[in-house]
Amino acid sequence: MVNWLIRRIVPGGQEGLDAEKRTRAATAGTVVGMGTNVFLAAVKFLTGVLTGSVAITADAANNLSDAAGSVMALISVRLAQKPTDREHPYGHGRLEYIGSMGIGLLILLMAVELFRSSIESILNPALPAFSWWVLVILVLSVGVKLWQYRFYDRLGWTIDSTALRATSKDSLSDCLATSAVAVSMVVGHLASLPVDGWMGLVVALLVLKAGIGVCRDMLDSLLGGKPDQALGRQIIDLLMAYDGILGIHDLMLHDYGPGRCVASVHAEVPADIGIVQAHEIIDRAEQEISEKLNIPICIHMDPIVTGDPETDRAREELTACLKRINPELMLHDLRRVPGEKQINLIFDVVIPADLHDTRLLTAQLEACAREMDPRCKCVIHYDIDYYNP
Repeated sequence: MVNWLIRRIVPGGQEGLDAEKRTRAATAGTVVGMGTNVFLAAVKFLTGVLTGSVAITADAANNLSDAAGSVMALISVRLAQKPTDREHPYGHGRLEYIGSMGIGLLILLMAVELFRSSIESILNPALPAFSWWVLVILVLSVGVKLWQYRFYDRLGWTIDSTALRATSKDSLSDCLATSAVAVSMVVGHLASLPVDGWMGLVVALLVLKAGIGVCRDMLDSLLGGKPDQALGRQIIDLLMAYDGILGIHDLMLHDYGPGRCVASVHAEVPADIGIVQAHEIIDRAEQEISEKLNIPICIHMDPIVTGDPETDRAREELTACLKRINPELMLHDLRRVPGEKQINLIFDVVIPADLHDTRLLTAQLEACAREMDPRCKCVIHYDIDYYNP
C-alpha cells in the first residue's frame, strides 16, 4: 500500500524530480497525513465519549496536534520553494530545515509530557480501566501510525524532504506511546500490575531520543554539517570519467536546503595539453554535470606536470609518506623548483577538519623529503577536507 501510494504521488521516482514536482509530492504526502490523523482523532474522540475513557479522549487530542505538525511540514515545504530574490539569491530552501526543527521540538514536548505523566503514575500507581473497545481502538491507532511512519519515511527519502522525515519520527513516537498504553492495559487486566507508569517512562526516553536526533540533524544542516556523501561520490565518479582529468580535490558542497546545492571542485589536468583544450574539458564537465545532477558546479582547473621523472618520484614518495602517517591525508598540486643548493617542493596537503596543529605533520614531510635529497625543502599549504567520502 505504501509503495503503491508513493508511486502514485511520485510517478517517476527521483528521476526528473524538479522543484515543482517535489512540492506537489510533499503537499500530497502531508494531506494524506493530515487526513489519517483527523480520522484517528474523530474515531478516538467518539470512542472516548461513548466509553468514558479519558485516555482515549486525550489520545484524540494528541492526534489533532499531529495534524498540526503535518500542517507545519506543509507550510515549511511550500515556503522553501519561494523563488530567489535580491535578499536571498540562493533561495529559501533552509526554511524546510527550520520547519523540521519545529517538528523536532514538538516531539521533545511530547517526550516531556510523557515523562511527567509517567512519574505521576509511578508515584500514584493505579490499574488502568480495561475495555475491549478501547483496546481495539488503540491497536488500530498503532497500525495506522506504523503505516504513517513508513509512508512519511519512504516519501521523505524519495523527494529528499527533511520535514517529512521528521514527521515520520513523530509518527513513530506516537506509535510507541500508544503501544505502551495498550500493553499497560492488557498487563493490568491479566496480572493486576500497575505498569503503565514504568512503560510510559521507557517510551518517554525513546521519544526524547528521537526528538533530540531530529533537532540535532536539523541544527547540523543549518550550521553547515557534513555534506551529502552520496552526492559527493557521484560528482567524483562523473568527473573522473572525463579524459584529461587526472584527479580532483577540494570538493565543496554548499547546502541551501533540500534539493538546493552548489558545488565547487578543483580538477587536475596535464600541464602540456594546452590551456584551450583543458578549458574545453572543464567547460564540458561543468555543463554536463550541472544538467545531470541539477546543481550549479564550478570547476577550478589545476595544471600539473607529468612525465618529469624527478617530479613524479617526489610526488610518489610524499604521497606514500602521507598514507603511512594518516590514510585520510592527500597531496596535490606538487611543483618541483630545483636550485644549486636547495630544491623547493611546493605542494598542498588536504587535512581533516579536526586537525588543527600541523607542525608535527610538516616535520614528518620534511624528513621524508630530505631522505630523497638533503637539499629538498617543503613549502606546504594545508587545505581543509570539506568532503570526506
